[in-house]
Amino acid sequence: MSSLTNASILATAASVVPDSQFVFTSTDYAVFAFMLGISASIGVYFGFFAKGADTTEEYLMGGKRMKTIPIAISLVASQLSAISIMTIPAEMYAYGINWFFNVVCMIVVVPLLNYVVIPVFYNNNITNCYEYLEMRFCREVRVLQTFIFIMTMFFMLPIFIFLPSLAFAQVTGFNVHIINTVVCGICVFYTMFGGIKAVVWTDVIQAAIMVVSVVLVGVMGANRVGGLSEVLRIAGEGGRLDINFNFDPTTRSTIWNIFSSATLMWAGYVGLNQSCVQRIVSLPSLGHARRSLVLFGFGFILIMFFNCFTGIVMYARFHDCDPIESGHVSKVDKMVPYFVQDTVGHLWGMPGVFISCVFSAALSTLSASINSLGGVVYFDYIKPHIRHTEHKANVIMKLFVLFAGIYCIFGGMMVEKFNSILQVLYSIGGVSFGSTCGVFMLGMLVPSSHGRAALSGVIASITVMASIVICSWGRNHYDTLPKTTEGCPASNLNGTLSSTAASLLLQSTTEVPAKDEGFSILDLTFNWYVVVGFIITWLVAIPLSHILKPKSDYKLDPKLLSPVVQPFVNYELAQAEEPHELKLERPEKV
Repeated sequence: MSSLTNASILATAASVVPDSQFVFTSTDYAVFAFMLGISASIGVYFGFFAKGADTTEEYLMGGKRMKTIPIAISLVASQLSAISIMTIPAEMYAYGINWFFNVVCMIVVVPLLNYVVIPVFYNNNITNCYEYLEMRFCREVRVLQTFIFIMTMFFMLPIFIFLPSLAFAQVTGFNVHIINTVVCGICVFYTMFGGIKAVVWTDVIQAAIMVVSVVLVGVMGANRVGGLSEVLRIAGEGGRLDINFNFDPTTRSTIWNIFSSATLMWAGYVGLNQSCVQRIVSLPSLGHARRSLVLFGFGFILIMFFNCFTGIVMYARFHDCDPIESGHVSKVDKMVPYFVQDTVGHLWGMPGVFISCVFSAALSTLSASINSLGGVVYFDYIKPHIRHTEHKANVIMKLFVLFAGIYCIFGGMMVEKFNSILQVLYSIGGVSFGSTCGVFMLGMLVPSSHGRAALSGVIASITVMASIVICSWGRNHYDTLPKTTEGCPASNLNGTLSSTAASLLLQSTTEVPAKDEGFSILDLTFNWYVVVGFIITWLVAIPLSHILKPKSDYKLDPKLLSPVVQPFVNYELAQAEEPHELKLERPEKV
């Protein structure tokens, strides 16, 4: 029985002691309400006072005249969901520094997107990334990938918004589902009426709140422990700074599985996911897009560094009195609110700033996701069956945004039952991101590939990875790094290790069967899922490209290949700077 399971048993026995709460004052409520008010106001402004043309291009891409820096900030904000704020420090606390290579991989991801992926979209004037799959392969591949995108988003959307609602309930005692309803309503409001412009500019405000909160919590937490050197000393002694070079595929977190899976996942999520591609191609030129992605990379690394650092500081603070095993926190996903309460909860307005940070992260991700989801659903599944007009399209997409918000409210009731949200997220992403990144890279980098082979590769990847995830669900349990309660005051543990807890602990150690010896594919750690899904796509599609004949009407357009294959085919690059006629129309500096 793993130490994580033992901790859960202890927490269950101590369930009469609720998770500790902030003293949430009127000032904190005012800070939180101010953040939500700004978001709603931006939606009102772009929806009613600064309306552009009533077209899908204006609603989804701001007329392709968005500015470089706001787009970069928006990309950063939408990647830093509430999942990042709430679960990554907890991951670092429980499993150590290896997850930080999820951040380091960005030095590979940004050049990959700038020089391999994004030029293809600009070369072909593509605004919907799934349109590329139809142009390069066939209609069937596009339909399958859009379906995968929609299903992935529908699994993830309730997670995005539920976590901040959980944090707010944790610090105030309000019902989590009432909070979820209110905040989803505000997000749907400004996304429906303001379109992509409201999404981007609310992201800018929300990113500023996130930076302030994450940096303050990390720095002030380190100061309370005794400074940076003391934090590193305690974390080093506790094994939290040890890098795992193990090649065992069943090990939860190693430098190899974290770095490789994160590289593919971020490349797939930022450069091959419509919620991000939609904003990248809203910039006037390829040069603007490249600069925006470089700024995004720097911003992502900066904020995620402090987010990971907070997890190490958390361990330094609680290294001798683990809040889970002492019964103060019921599960690891609630560690961050507890740490913020303990560290800065006594400061004027800080609880409100932290909750605003978590909600800002959630709103930025949710708004971008449902905005792009509305566009994909309309153009791929509704437009072919109706008489299209621009006004009708905008109305339908806004109604879909409303439907997605209602779904998130009810979906939160299921998310509440999840034990490890980060693991759930990676399991969902493992099924979809591997095949998605695989099929796009196949089309851009392998000239011999064609539609029938690509379709077979995607189906094989999805089938195998879904089978692994479903069959291994609940099978794998990972031991956390050592934790202790030796430094806890004796009074904190009196109610925890009751006779009930002792009997539960004894029962848990006697009833769980020993794990079978030998490797099984079901024992594969979830951090390898994306990589395996990618490899399966290529291993199936590349040989079949030479075995199966392409469709009779198939013809390869070299412009649909990436610039990195330019030495091997005739390839004409897109101009990197904004066209001269656009500069004349819009003289202001970007």
